[in-house]
Amino acid sequence: MVRVTCLPLTLIILALSAPFSWSASAAETTIVAEGHYVMADGDTLAIAEERVLQRAQRKAVEEAGIYLESSFHDYETVRNGKSAQFSSLEIRTLAAAITKTDVLESIRSFENDRPVFTVRIRAVVNLDHLHEAIRRWRSEEQLAAHFRQLQKENTELKAQLREMQTPVSGVRSLVIEPPGYAGSLSHARRLVDNAVHSHNLRQKIDLTSQAATLDPLYVDPLIVRGQTYLRLASLAYSNKSRPSEYSEYIDNARMDFDRALLLDAKNLWALLGQGDVDTWLNQYEAAENAYKQALEIDPFFDIARQRLIRATTAQARTLISTKQWRPAMTVLNRMLNSSAPDSWIPFQKEAYLLRAELHQKQRQPARAVDDLTVVLGIDPSHVQALLMRGKLYREQLQGSLAKEDFEQACILGSPVACEQLP
Repeated sequence: MVRVTCLPLTLIILALSAPFSWSASAAETTIVAEGHYVMADGDTLAIAEERVLQRAQRKAVEEAGIYLESSFHDYETVRNGKSAQFSSLEIRTLAAAITKTDVLESIRSFENDRPVFTVRIRAVVNLDHLHEAIRRWRSEEQLAAHFRQLQKENTELKAQLREMQTPVSGVRSLVIEPPGYAGSLSHARRLVDNAVHSHNLRQKIDLTSQAATLDPLYVDPLIVRGQTYLRLASLAYSNKSRPSEYSEYIDNARMDFDRALLLDAKNLWALLGQGDVDTWLNQYEAAENAYKQALEIDPFFDIARQRLIRATTAQARTLISTKQWRPAMTVLNRMLNSSAPDSWIPFQKEAYLLRAELHQKQRQPARAVDDLTVVLGIDPSHVQALLMRGKLYREQLQGSLAKEDFEQACILGSPVACEQLP
């Protein structure tokens, strides 16, 4: 039997309803909040106390009156007559926002013969970090809307791709109005605007090509057309086409982004496109440099940081697959030891897992445990991380900690973890 309670993505604005006092720094405020948690049969005392503290911290952040991005899932299962409850709590701003937590009161009671944990805390919340989350949310909200649009268009675009790959009978000409007729910058901008709102990829390319001809110094047509070529390459790849069938799209995109950078060497979207092309070509170091250039110009250009994390992780994974442990470790350290805000840690989950594997290969169990603990802080239900950390704990003769990890992985459905239990 499985009972799932899911509170989906929420963006919360709350007034400062809890009593608070300003600390010495104007960027911090102190919040008093409570959390409650009902212990399941599969929980240990340590797990239950950790989860009730997380809930109280989440409440404190919410009561700070700032936009908050969070998702909270409760799962309760019954297996062999025993109940187990495990929660997935993901708050990107939690670790960065709360600088200090004092437990004021901790109470244990019973409800329907099940232990109930209640904790009352005083948390110091850093408002500057929360304000940064507002800015990041606004940026990513636009990306999310764009992603939903791409998903909706996917079927139509694949049909268009098949149509474009079909040989065209007869001669097809592209009509471009002479510059003297309507070849002004304003007309080129209208063409680019039409291309951005068009769902037809062929039309996007035609419109941006006309705009680029009307105004050869206008950067936007090149960027939009380059992005369109990369979308065509992505669709062809998703259709399991051979690389030779979409390499022309990537070459065309590269030429557009290179030309755009000749016109404007500091154009963020042109640098992003250049990095995307290098990623397609598995030239990860070049992609990393392009994304870093964009971030040097605008440290809050979050889409570039997302791509940088993805490209760096892919580069490390490739090096690990060829058993180049030391170069892979250098790449991961360069990213994970950077000065990126702590709110980006959830996006680096795979990188932390890869580095834990490298630490394990290099016989550095303590460092591997540290990285796996970060992974499980982001995703408490990560079975692979639980198994890896449990084995490391057992090798270090920390039997109780190993048992907790194996029990949790077993509850999550891992036969291998169940076999490790006595």
